[in-house]
Amino acid sequence: MRPSPYERHRELLQSVVRAIAAGECRRPFTEATGQDAADAGMRSTRTAGKVFRSLLGRPFELGQPGELGRVRTESSPYGLALAIDHPRCDPAELVAAAGRAAAGWRAAGPYQRAGLAVEILRRLNTRSHELALAVHHTTGQPLQGALRAAGPRAQDRALEAVTLAFAESERVPAGLRWPSGERGGQPLEGTCALVPRGVSLLVGCPDFPLWNGYPGLFASLVTGNPVVVAPHPRSVLPLAITVRVARQVLAEAGHSPDLVTLAVAEPERQVHRRLAADPAVRIVDYTGSAPFADWLEQHARQAAVFANRTGLNTVVVDSTDDYRGLVRGLALASCRCTGTVRTTPQNILVPEGGFGTDEGHKTLRDLGADLGDAVDRLLGHPARVARLLGAVTAEEVRGALAEAARYGPVLHASGPVAHPDHPYADLRSPLLVRLRACDDRVYTREWPGLVSFLVGTDSTSHSLALMRRTVARHGALYASVHSTDPLVLAAAGTAALDAGVHLVENLDDLPADPSSALAELPGSGAHFVTGRFRVVRSRRHAPQAAPVPAPAGFEVAAELVDV
Repeated sequence: MRPSPYERHRELLQSVVRAIAAGECRRPFTEATGQDAADAGMRSTRTAGKVFRSLLGRPFELGQPGELGRVRTESSPYGLALAIDHPRCDPAELVAAAGRAAAGWRAAGPYQRAGLAVEILRRLNTRSHELALAVHHTTGQPLQGALRAAGPRAQDRALEAVTLAFAESERVPAGLRWPSGERGGQPLEGTCALVPRGVSLLVGCPDFPLWNGYPGLFASLVTGNPVVVAPHPRSVLPLAITVRVARQVLAEAGHSPDLVTLAVAEPERQVHRRLAADPAVRIVDYTGSAPFADWLEQHARQAAVFANRTGLNTVVVDSTDDYRGLVRGLALASCRCTGTVRTTPQNILVPEGGFGTDEGHKTLRDLGADLGDAVDRLLGHPARVARLLGAVTAEEVRGALAEAARYGPVLHASGPVAHPDHPYADLRSPLLVRLRACDDRVYTREWPGLVSFLVGTDSTSHSLALMRRTVARHGALYASVHSTDPLVLAAAGTAALDAGVHLVENLDDLPADPSSALAELPGSGAHFVTGRFRVVRSRRHAPQAAPVPAPAGFEVAAELVDV
């Protein structure tokens, strides 16, 4: 007899559950693949390229209900003709189909749901390079960065969501018992059931569609909620491949494939807004800019909204015992954001009076000049250009580079950079602009693309106060502090807690891309999972135990006593 999906993956699930409980980091897919081997495979394998190219110029079939026609919304910034026709389906019909499939999925229980989720991830793992090519050619990310954002590391991130959802589901007991009812009456017994919230909507991220999309997708599935996936029009293919794999696994297991569907339409149709406001949609997942996150919280009131704002990633510089490492890390991080989702440092806060280093006192002018030189050295070799810089895909990014340069002295100008393999790709070098603390109308706005501001403050205390205020108001994926003073580090920790942001202390390798270990689940914490279901209890009188028969002759003895 073939083992169930849960039995096939039980050991993996339980090992990750134990690791999370112990505070350990487990990356089974990355450990099994080996990132170095995966990078080498990306360069050498031809199979993934053939499979990827077989998708081009053809309709992408999913067999979904409510299909109204076909639509093309994405193009490759590297000049490859994608010409993929995705199904355009009636959003209301997708939601209705998901609702019809929900009862059977709820009845499957958490063990089967978790097992099938891991099976989906295992199949996606075998297509890591294909997914990386899809991300590369739709988002513009460099090839190696695309593999990190779409391959084993992204699958490990999804597995974390699966495991947390499974662990929380296991915590719900199947049966309940009360020794006695109210006022010492008859004992009670009951049941305890996990009830999913309902249809879940994943609003796709344009620049990291899988890295930011997988946690919500798999957390919803394991907790029993069907998912409608609405990709960003610029990057449909990575999520379309994911949806196709999920539908195949679900159908093979005897479940409705409409538990996972794809909602694609022309940008002007705003299908993600229509779906988010649908009364039948009860969960919404989104990672991206604060304005749309605010819109979701205002207009999707019927749903539990898990919105992860990218916001104003901030670096506070107080002092350092490794100045060259600090400069090198900031230069490297500044090259990694070519999209509309802010993943690299935007605001670098430094006291106007300068700061202490292992090379003596450094001024803001010194730091700006050294950062510019470090960027030029990084981009001086064609191989590093191809590895670090992605192709710009949005006019919004080009406009931001031109506009930001008008607000202060330019310490490093943004200019075109040639790609060694794709001469027509639009690559830009980072822009670094000097600002004052009073220019808050500029640096408190989230800027897309390769824009960073070197902001002079009155002191480190002033820098920390700015970080606390701006991040608390506008959000951020992370904050960073560089200091040799334990008191400053303690104050930075307090400021980060007040702002509700992850903190990196004295690390040169900032969490500027999805390969970072810091980038865990959006809205991390139990609520990211438990907010997707309710626990419903029932109670009733417990059956009374049958009376114990009296010993033989007891009744006769009783009658004699009565006489």
